[in-house]
Amino acid sequence: MDHTDLYINGQWHKGSDRFDVINPATEEVLASVASADIADADAALNAAEAAMKDWAARTPRQRSEVLRKAWELMTARLEDFAHLITLENGKARADALGEATYAAEFFRWFAEEAVRANGQLGHAPASGARIMVQHKPAGLAVLVTPWNYPAAMGTRKIAPALAAGCAVIIKPASETPLTMLALMPLLEEAGVPPGLVNVLPSRRTGALVDHMLHDPRVRVVSFTGSTGVGRKLLHSAADQVLKPAMELGGNAPVVVFEDADMDTAIEGTMLAKMRNLGEACTAANRIYVHQDIAAEFTRRLTTAMQALKVGDGTDSTVDVGPLVNADTRDKVAAFVADAVAKGAVIECGGVTPDGPGFFYPPTVLSNVPETADCVQDEIFGPVAAIQTFADQDEVIRRANDTEYGLVAYVFSGDMKRALQVCERLEYGMVGLNRGLVSDPAAPFGGVKQSGLGREGGHEGMLEFMETQYISAAW
Repeated sequence: MDHTDLYINGQWHKGSDRFDVINPATEEVLASVASADIADADAALNAAEAAMKDWAARTPRQRSEVLRKAWELMTARLEDFAHLITLENGKARADALGEATYAAEFFRWFAEEAVRANGQLGHAPASGARIMVQHKPAGLAVLVTPWNYPAAMGTRKIAPALAAGCAVIIKPASETPLTMLALMPLLEEAGVPPGLVNVLPSRRTGALVDHMLHDPRVRVVSFTGSTGVGRKLLHSAADQVLKPAMELGGNAPVVVFEDADMDTAIEGTMLAKMRNLGEACTAANRIYVHQDIAAEFTRRLTTAMQALKVGDGTDSTVDVGPLVNADTRDKVAAFVADAVAKGAVIECGGVTPDGPGFFYPPTVLSNVPETADCVQDEIFGPVAAIQTFADQDEVIRRANDTEYGLVAYVFSGDMKRALQVCERLEYGMVGLNRGLVSDPAAPFGGVKQSGLGREGGHEGMLEFMETQYISAAW
């Protein structure tokens, strides 16, 4: 691996300690990566503070051109990034290439948004004063990203922050830091000045991030990960009253009505369930199928899941790679065992293969009871848990019966009914006859315990900006 050190102020630093990154398909060590400590965090904060002064003063068009160049460079190197994603994350080549393409697109989208931080000029009705509103860079941003999308979860935060005029320190997941480190030479080539983007891999995540969130120069924290960790970061952010952007856990329901087009429903459910091997907060977790079509739906979904080829994702013929680590694989296996013990039926899969590698087969469970652990928590793996329903009001109640509210999926041939159901679902996003909702041009985010704020769309840039109002009379 070319880059395995800390990236601070445009320079590579060895750090005082190191940790291993493991290939989940082979369980072999990919690289030894530098582990940042508090002194490294302070150095990154100093560099970011200095770099932001010039960056924030640049015109929106100047910032836009740098981001556009980053998109062009990354698009030209998608295969390289996809290969690295597969090595450290395990996802199959097609999935990895999809992520790399998606990740690059955030640079293009926010290159276009950088010039659209529009304010307003109004006339106060009562006082007659002029109301002038503008958006300004909020300040230094600490970005904490998960292992399931090593490229996209970084670019989805870096691009809007830079478009807004902010400098960033990014702490990538310890399982998958290599992709983000590999992005830094590309950003240099695109024209990102030293110190504007700093990368601090670390095994001391809690102490490192907490230290940065208590530095008065930091004004934004953007986190993608579990709800439990998000709550802890919100506690830390409260001490400095930081602006939080939190994309947290999910428990996504899929609702398939009796009038759904079966081909569309199967294709959409497969995409929602198996994209990224189910290791996504947007992954289909509870699949509710109308009782009149449940038998056919289960049969066809089982056939589709059985057709997937499992193996090392570097093989282009493989559809399903390994899970990211042993703990994740074992948790998935425990969910299946619990569901079966409570009455679920295994239609396919359900048996952990021999190693090496953290593999688990595509699995379909039918007759899954409400008491099963996999219905209450994120599976984060290739297990489709099917339940049935008879009544529309009943299934809406069951779909909403969770502390999470990130994304839901609805399949129906009756558009009027489908939209009525979408509006009653307590989720920040809904896929209507689609198994994919993520798009750089759309505001990604959830409600309830699934987070605060939005990423992508115009809203994604505003998360890194503060609104200033000026009252004047002339």
